[in-house]
Amino acid sequence: QTQLLGVLLAAASNFLISISLNIQKCSHLRLACKTEPKPYYTSKLWWCGITLLGLGEVGNFVAYGFAPVALVAPLGCVSVIGSAFISVLFLKKTVRAADILGGTLTVTGTYLLVTFAPNVPQELTARQVQNYLVSWPFLVYSILEIIIFCILLYFYKRKSVKHIVVLLMMVALLASLTVVAVKAVASMITVSVKGKMQLTYPVFYIMIVLMATSCAFQVKFLNQAMHLYEATAVVPINFVFFTTSAIISGVIFYREFQSAALLSVFMFLFGCLLSFLGVFVIARNKREDHLQIPFIDCGLIPAKKLTGKIQPDSRSSRYGTLNNEDNSVKSQS
Repeated sequence: QTQLLGVLLAAASNFLISISLNIQKCSHLRLACKTEPKPYYTSKLWWCGITLLGLGEVGNFVAYGFAPVALVAPLGCVSVIGSAFISVLFLKKTVRAADILGGTLTVTGTYLLVTFAPNVPQELTARQVQNYLVSWPFLVYSILEIIIFCILLYFYKRKSVKHIVVLLMMVALLASLTVVAVKAVASMITVSVKGKMQLTYPVFYIMIVLMATSCAFQVKFLNQAMHLYEATAVVPINFVFFTTSAIISGVIFYREFQSAALLSVFMFLFGCLLSFLGVFVIARNKREDHLQIPFIDCGLIPAKKLTGKIQPDSRSSRYGTLNNEDNSVKSQS
């Protein structure tokens, strides 16, 4: 019953997150279509989406106190299904046969995940968390994760590489730390509420700092991805990356599959595969709608007396080039 409560809470929270992401994307589209674009954080609609996102994350936080990481994390597929159908309302999309097929595969995978998830004790004490932090598998995993994150951050900052895979990979790496910290904090609070005080241990506050820091940077990179790419592309890829990193961190840190039967592990992984397949079916051949920015009269540009028109580049944040430009000018644009 406790694990079922965690499942229901995680499913409802992820559905709320899918609503919030579509609201944020809608706010970005509205701001971009204005004659004088303003920063996204000045939009009330964007703040509404952020508020719903916060509520959904709080629900996920509570869910980690009732269910294992390997079960709560894959339930992010609810946000993928929700995003595919909620975008019909917010972003005026159309429901395709691929959405229905992908949703069916994802629901089937979710059922297998819930059925064959590891059944391990969810109440962790501060001393157990301390022992997990200094275990050599987690130390090796942390070092590898830091190295990969620094490499991605170098390409992001120095090379200005803002590809969706780079952005969401950094989100996933941060999310793996967030999942570990959230599970630890939620478990220690649960044990404290039941009478065994765990909040006096320093590891509790270390985990809170780790959770807050990683969450803040996740929001930064995720919002960057939502600003540059379609929500129907960001949500599925983010789900796959996040779920994979969360399951790996749960297996390494909390050793959730240590005593699981081989058949249970196989069916659980098969459920993950079905969920991932459903996500890619939903995202496959998804039409990307560019902003409908009107033509700009060249006569309104300083030092220009042309009567022709210039078309903004729909694939860039900068304005496009004239049709009769040579290759050198186009490359500079």
